[in-house]
Order: sequence, then C-alpha cells, then structure tokens
Amino acid sequence: MNQAHTETTPFYVRIPARILSYIFHPLFIPTYIFLWLMFRFPFEFAGIDERTLKFRLFSVFWMTAFFPAFAVFLMWRLKLVQNIFLRTQQERIAPYIISMIFYWWMWYLSRNFTDQPLALRFFYLGIFFATILALILNNFLKISMHAMGVAGALTCVLLACFLYRSYEGSDLVIATLLTGLVATARLVLNDHTTREIYTGLFVGIFCQLLAYLIVA
Repeated sequence: MNQAHTETTPFYVRIPARILSYIFHPLFIPTYIFLWLMFRFPFEFAGIDERTLKFRLFSVFWMTAFFPAFAVFLMWRLKLVQNIFLRTQQERIAPYIISMIFYWWMWYLSRNFTDQPLALRFFYLGIFFATILALILNNFLKISMHAMGVAGALTCVLLACFLYRSYEGSDLVIATLLTGLVATARLVLNDHTTREIYTGLFVGIFCQLLAYLIVA
C-alpha cells in the first residue's frame, strides 16, 4: 500500500471513501440482499410469519457477517494475523475459508427451505463460488473483496428482476452507482490496484451468473 499517495489525497475525499467502505463491507452484502428481497418481493415470503421472517433476517446477519467478523477478530487477538483489516494476501487465506464454510451452510439451508426465495438460493451459491475463486486468485493478487461483494449484489438485483419479471429501474440504477462508488473508494484509499478492482468485479458478476444458471 502506498501510504504517501493516501496521505496526499484530500481528507474530504478519504472520509467518504472510508465510510462507503465500512457501510458496504462485503460481510454486510448478504444482509442487504435479504432486506431488499423482503421489501421488493414480499410475495416470496408469503408463507412466513413476521416473527419468523425477522428471525431469518437476524440469522443471515449472524451467519454471514457476525461470525466471520468475530473469527477475524479472534485471529487478530491471537496474533494469527497482524492487521484486522487483512492488508496482505497471506492474512486473507483463513478468512476466505471461514466465510466459504458459512456461505455454503446458508446455501445448503436455502435448498431445504421450501419457503425460501429462489433468488436467495442462487445468491448464496454465487457468493460461495466467489469465495472459492477468490481464494484461488489470492495466490496471485490481492483481489478486492469490496468490489467482488458489490458486483455480486448488483448482478443479483439484475437477475432477480429478470427472474420475477419485474423491472426495478431505480434499484438497478442505485445498485450500479453504489458499485462504482465503492470500487472508486477502494482506489481512492489506495487499498487496491485497478487490476485487483476489476478482478473483484469480474468474480462477483461471473459467480452470480454461474449460480443463476445452476439454480434457476
């Protein structure tokens, strides 16, 4: 990471970039997608009472955000990784594997819930594929997990609209803008090179498309 470049970037640019990076951290993407499906396609949750639906939402956050983040925190406290932000490729290996396990479990559960939206099934499978591919590519470059996450979310929104034959133009525009903003934020903060950003975008898009073809 080029610290000199980061320091020359105006603070009024770095602060919004850092906020965007926190809000749209890849660990939060599954929760955002679940919320979006809840509000945009409520008919897919018609057989679930409100209390159970809230529990499902909490479970998504618990399994895809809290546990992976807590695992990274424990590794940091145990000195297994030097930086909680996982600055190096070496430090990202174990978190990828941990996330992969949780994402696989969410996909496995979605297969067995008859009242689970089809969009969630291909989304979970897509992010599971993405962690596998990212782990492989991690041997060659520090792929941007943020870019991978937002690109996967954008592709999921697009595919869900296609699946349910519902044109949600405003949602697609917002998702596209957020994808560009988050990717730009990672460049502004100099956490990744352009190559790493583009690779993350490609992996996020490709894995969602692959999962959709398999599931749908």
